[in-house]
Amino acid sequence: MSIKKLLSFTFLFSATLSVANAQATNDNSGSGNLKYIDPRIGNVGQLLEPTRPTVQLPNQVIRMYPQRANYIDDQISSFPLTIVSHRQGEVFGVKPFTKTVSAAAWRQKQTWDHDLEVTRPWYYSTYLIDEDITVEFTPGKKAGIYRFTFPKEATAKSLLFGQYNDAPGAFNVSGNIMTGYETYHDNIKVYVYGEFSQTGKAGAMRNGLLIDSAAMQGSKIGEYITFPAQGSNMIELRYAISFVSQQQAQANFNEEVKGKTFNSIKDAAEKAWANVFDKIKVEGGTEAQRRSFYTAYYRCNERMVDITEDHKYYSGFDNKIHTTQRPFYTDDWTWDTYLALHPLRAILNPEMEGDMVNSYVTMYQQGGWVPTFPVIYGDHACMNGFHSSIMILDDYRKGIRSFNAEEAYKGMYKNATQATMLPWRNGPKTSLDDFYYQKGYFPALHPGEKETVPEVHPFEKRQAVAVTLGASFDDWALAEFAKDLGKNKDYQAFSVRANNYKNLWDNNMQMFMPKDSKGDWIKIDPKFDGGMGGRDYYDENNGWTYLWQVQHDIKGLQTLMGGKQAFENRLDQLFREPLGRSKYEFQAKFPDATGLVGQYSMGNEPSFHIPYLYNFTDSPWKTQKRIRFLLDVWYKDNIFGIPGDEDGGGMSAFVVFSSMGFYPVTPGLPVYTIGSPVFSKVTLDLPNGKQFKLIANNCSAINKYIQSAKLNGQPLNTPWFTHEQLTLGGVLELEMGPKPNKDWGK
Repeated sequence: MSIKKLLSFTFLFSATLSVANAQATNDNSGSGNLKYIDPRIGNVGQLLEPTRPTVQLPNQVIRMYPQRANYIDDQISSFPLTIVSHRQGEVFGVKPFTKTVSAAAWRQKQTWDHDLEVTRPWYYSTYLIDEDITVEFTPGKKAGIYRFTFPKEATAKSLLFGQYNDAPGAFNVSGNIMTGYETYHDNIKVYVYGEFSQTGKAGAMRNGLLIDSAAMQGSKIGEYITFPAQGSNMIELRYAISFVSQQQAQANFNEEVKGKTFNSIKDAAEKAWANVFDKIKVEGGTEAQRRSFYTAYYRCNERMVDITEDHKYYSGFDNKIHTTQRPFYTDDWTWDTYLALHPLRAILNPEMEGDMVNSYVTMYQQGGWVPTFPVIYGDHACMNGFHSSIMILDDYRKGIRSFNAEEAYKGMYKNATQATMLPWRNGPKTSLDDFYYQKGYFPALHPGEKETVPEVHPFEKRQAVAVTLGASFDDWALAEFAKDLGKNKDYQAFSVRANNYKNLWDNNMQMFMPKDSKGDWIKIDPKFDGGMGGRDYYDENNGWTYLWQVQHDIKGLQTLMGGKQAFENRLDQLFREPLGRSKYEFQAKFPDATGLVGQYSMGNEPSFHIPYLYNFTDSPWKTQKRIRFLLDVWYKDNIFGIPGDEDGGGMSAFVVFSSMGFYPVTPGLPVYTIGSPVFSKVTLDLPNGKQFKLIANNCSAINKYIQSAKLNGQPLNTPWFTHEQLTLGGVLELEMGPKPNKDWGK
């Protein structure tokens, strides 16, 4: 081994140990399964976004992480009072300061020490080296507490507040009370009410200038409070926010943190996480596997978030305040989360999942469309497809009925017949959508051909193949929902549209390929053509990934490929097919297609189900082999341990399911397929009081192959079981071995 390679290995090994050991040795690591959570896993992204060490209660509004580029960045710019939406902005930044406040103070970054930072879901602490200040934080639902410990000899102790959004806002400090608002995303006012543990002298900032004022309104404003040097060196800020009103922010404060200590809020937050984590218990596996697994499960509880406040909430879908007797959830990206995150919640917390689906239906009633990326300001125009339709069908078929199914269907039907399918666009259909309804595919442009449809996003393009395949799955879901609701005419009509994917099958290329508006094939290299991210024809991934985007009709896909054996051979080729160029050249064009194994991209959501497709062949053992390999290679328990954009639980849910040993290949069908569990025993405590156990006898790193299986004591010779069998409770028992049993599961 060369010195260079040895140093590289030593760095990676040390990074892994430092992330693991720093958390394990602090006093706030938690007990039971909580001790395995490490929010820093994946905090350095492969190419795009890293994960963030988010501190929050499960599925609640207040979310905090220090503002920095990633884990490698040793400077923090500020601490937000809350993250408003996953990867979409913050409000009310705060930073402590010991020097004389200057106009440049808000822009100055503060150095922190990696080994002195503590990140737990319920507690955060860091040490700012230059200022000699310790910052601590613990969350409530709509409230939180910061605790700043200044050096005893400090002659100046100040807290600086600033806005993240260049929009109208206000700060006002009177005595030890701070009030104000920040405008988020143009028109949403986020109100704050806070109380300091000491009274200080307030000043204001505007456009970088200091102003001797305790109140300030406008944009690009800030506030600072300087506390007496002779007072306590520990200053606490208790606060609450509201999307409803200033008065509601104070009511949230009184309900959650008034008169309560920092430690009592922290202990309650830890207990809230323990209640969630008690639902899944594992035995066996390695320490690293448990850390990866439970950290993934922690990320599965970031969102959606409940924005109700005393039975009221602000809706960005009609810009009104509503009253409700149920939670109202938002902040979801169904392109990412319909695959595994919503199905996981349907098992572990169907009541919450029902409230989320009900929120989707309410959003349709308020805004006119069933959203696909609902956030606080409405439906974020992002990605492609109406995959909320698949999510709703999946929940309905799993017995979640706590929403108006007829209203949901009306919204799904309207999306499918009146809304545009254009990527990253919302609103009414366009000429391209009418073409799709008539011809059964989304037309593409030839390389170099100028766009003629003004509604097409200039960067995201038409994504013609991806849109056609996604719409086929969405229309299948609508057809199946129509059948379940007794709407036979609609069932017949949309079942036909569910087969539209076949219109882009090029039998010569054995790929889904683009066609122009005349019905002629467009000749491209499906590995590499289509502009940035392949967006002219595919989306973020190339044709090899979209070859498998027919989860709703896998037998139909096998027929197109020439049968079961040809399908299996093609799967083998996927994992072995070379890039045909340097990795640098490939990933410069496809930065989302990370975690590569051949042409397979572990780092993006459309690939999650693909390794499980071997269960549809005569070689289920290959699913077992692939899943174990992918988990071992791409999901390590260190700062590099996520192979792509984690997307707020989207990717983490794949890790949770796959580590437990099963996966929902086709959301909308209440069936799970079996992989290869990394644990010898998994126990799910179900909300109906029953337990489902998966026992993998002799399971180890080497013993990854299933030799035989029993379900509730009866032989199981196929790699499937139903949602009903799971929720009724029982035991799935697998005998594991080091070599594949090539006859099991055919």
